[in-house]
Amino acid sequence: MDFEVRFLPSERRVRVARGATLHDAVLRAGLPIASACGADGVCGRCGVEIVAGAERLPPEQADEADVKQRNRVPPAQRLACRVAPVADVTIRASYW
Repeated sequence: MDFEVRFLPSERRVRVARGATLHDAVLRAGLPIASACGADGVCGRCGVEIVAGAERLPPEQADEADVKQRNRVPPAQRLACRVAPVADVTIRASYW
């Protein structure tokens, strides 16, 4: 089963397969995303705001929370490289 990821404010949309991360979806959409660690989940640069569908995302794990805290990522954001959607989701980054 695949899911739609919608990007604001660009309004681009892509479909991704189960297991793909939000980081994968951003790249597939041809949008920029910061990632000094190569999407290994340690740099905290790929933080995105979940606008819709957050309740259907896997919960934040302790390691994601630790990376966010160490790298001063706002608590409301999720790390795109750590989140694999299981349903449609809308995300936002100010630079899209």
